[in-house]
Amino acid sequence: MSDTTTDTSTQTGDDQELGAAGSQLSTAPVEDSPSPDLPSLGVIGWARWFWRQLTSMRVALLLLLLLSLAAIPGSLIPQTGINEAQVADFRERHDVLAPVYDKLGLFNVYSSVWFSAIYILLFVSLIGCIVPRTWQFVGQLRGRPPGAPRRLTRLPAHTTWRTSADPEEVREAALALLRKRRFRAHAVGDAVAAEKGYLRELGNLAFHLALIVMLIAFAWGQLFKSEGNKIVVEGDGFSNTLTQYDDFKSGNLFTNDDLEPFSFDVKEFTGTYERTGPNRGTPRTYETEVTYTEGADGEEKNALIKVNKPLEIGDAKVYLVSHGYAPVVTVRDGKGEIVYQDAVPLLPLDNNVTSNGVVKVLDGYRNPQGKKEQLGFQAFFVPTFGGSASGTMLSQFPALDYPVLALNAYHGDLKADSGIPQSVYQMDKTKMKEFKDADGELLKKLLTPGETMTLPGGAGSITFEKDIKEWAGFQVVQEPGGGWALGAALAAIGGLAASLFVQRRRVWVRAVRGDDGVTVVEMAGLGRSESAKVPEELGDLAGTLYERAPGVPDPVPDGAPEPDGTPPEDPGAPGASGTTTSTDTDSQAVPAEGAEQQ
Repeated sequence: MSDTTTDTSTQTGDDQELGAAGSQLSTAPVEDSPSPDLPSLGVIGWARWFWRQLTSMRVALLLLLLLSLAAIPGSLIPQTGINEAQVADFRERHDVLAPVYDKLGLFNVYSSVWFSAIYILLFVSLIGCIVPRTWQFVGQLRGRPPGAPRRLTRLPAHTTWRTSADPEEVREAALALLRKRRFRAHAVGDAVAAEKGYLRELGNLAFHLALIVMLIAFAWGQLFKSEGNKIVVEGDGFSNTLTQYDDFKSGNLFTNDDLEPFSFDVKEFTGTYERTGPNRGTPRTYETEVTYTEGADGEEKNALIKVNKPLEIGDAKVYLVSHGYAPVVTVRDGKGEIVYQDAVPLLPLDNNVTSNGVVKVLDGYRNPQGKKEQLGFQAFFVPTFGGSASGTMLSQFPALDYPVLALNAYHGDLKADSGIPQSVYQMDKTKMKEFKDADGELLKKLLTPGETMTLPGGAGSITFEKDIKEWAGFQVVQEPGGGWALGAALAAIGGLAASLFVQRRRVWVRAVRGDDGVTVVEMAGLGRSESAKVPEELGDLAGTLYERAPGVPDPVPDGAPEPDGTPPEDPGAPGASGTTTSTDTDSQAVPAEGAEQQ
C-alpha cells in the first residue's frame, strides 16, 4: 500500500468538487455569509429579515416550546369554559390574585390574546418553513444524483481493486446492483452515481406537515366542539337537545343546529363488584343497555354502552361516565293523597356509593290548615348499611345488600320561583322550617325499603318504596377535529421515526482502464453524518460487485522477490491487505469497513 502525498492546489480543487457532490443531502436552507458592505435594510429589508427569522426552524421550535409553556396555566388554574363553579370558588378565596388573573386572561387561557398570538405565529412559521423545503425536495426527486468526484479515495468511506472485466461490464453490473438495492442510480461518464434515503427528508416534511394538521384540528375542535352531561334513571330517556342536559359547554362557533339529532332510552344498568380479596368493591361489570334512534324517524336500535366503549352516532359519542342509585319515594299529604312519587337520583360520595341528595315537593301539597306549602327532605342513602353498631351512614359495599335511606324533613318555601337557578341535589333552607319530633328535635329517621316516616301534626308522610332504581351518567361529546388530530399524530410519529433512523447517502462506482490495460474499480460512499452504516453498506455492495468482477493480483515491481508457494489471500478483494487503491500515486487504499476520515 503506497503512502499518501497530497498536493495543496489539488486538495483545494478536490474539496470544492466534493462539496458539490455532497450538497443537497437535505433541504435545510443555507444561510448566506454576510457581506461587510451591506446597505441599510429599509422597510422592505426589515420585513424580509423578519419573515426569514419567523420561518426558520429554530424559531418554529421556540414557538412550539412557548405554546407548551403557555398551556401550563390552563391545567393549573380553573378555566371558565370547563368549570365555572371552581372559578367562582377561586375568586372568593383569592381577592388579590383573581383580578390579576382576569387581566392576564388566565381564567380563559386557550381563548386569550397571548395564547392565540403564539398559536398563529407557530402556524405561520411552520407553513413558511415547510413550503420552500417541499418544493426543493420535489426538485431533488425529479433530478438525478450528482456525478462522482474526480478522486473518490478522498471520501470518508471508499475501496478499490483491479479486475480483468471490461469497464463497461463493471458499470452495467454496478448499475443493476444498485437499482436492485433500491438506489436511484444512473451512469455519468465513466462512473455510476446512486442515492438512497429520500425517506429521511420525506419523514421530516411529513412530521412538520402533521404538526400543522394537528394545529388546525385542535383549533377546529375547540371552536366547534360541544360537551354535555346527563343523568338518566332506568326507564327514562334522553333527547339530544340543549334543554335536556344537566350541564353543557361548547366552542365559540358552535350553534344548537350542530347537535346530532338522536335520542335514547335507558333500559337497564348492570354493575357487579368484587366480593372478596384486596380489590373488594372494585367494579367487574359496568354497562348500560339502551335503545336509540337517529333522527326524528329513525329505526330503533339496541346498544350496550360500556366504560371506554361509547355509543357513536354521527359525530357524537355517548360515554358512560358515572353511576348511582335513585330510591323511589312516595309523599302523601294529611288526607293520604299522593302529591309526589318518583325515583330520586342521589349523588355518590365515595367508592361504596354512599349518596346524598334532596327530595323536593314543589306543587300539589297543602298543610293541615289547607295552605299551600312546599316540602323538602334531606336524603342520605347507603346501598349496604353497616348496622346501628357502626354509628355512621357510610356504605360498606357498592351493591344493594342492605339499603337504608335516612331522611330529614322540612316545610316552607324552597325559593324555586326566585329566578335563581338551583341544583336539584341541594336545598335552600333560608325560608324552610324543620319538622320537629316529640323531643323538639329535627325530625329524622332511618328507613328500609317499604317503611314510612310520618310527619307530625297530620302533615302527611313519606314512604321508601321497595323499588330501588339505578341511574347512569352520560357524557355526550362532539369534537369534529378528533379524527384529523389522531391521524396527524400517527403521521408525526412515523415521520419523526423516518427522519431519525433513515440516513440519506450516496454511492459512486467508477471503472476505468489503467495504464497496464487492467480495469481499476473505485467505490465510495458519503452520508450526512459520520455513521457506521455507510461503510458497512459500501462494504456489502463492494463484496457483491467483486463477485461479478473479481480482482487480479497487482503487478510485481521490478526487483521484487517472487512469491513463495503459500496460497495468499485474494489480493484484489476490497479491503484486503496489499490492495492498490488507485492508479494515482497520491491516493491511499481505505477499505469500506472502518474507513477513516481523510
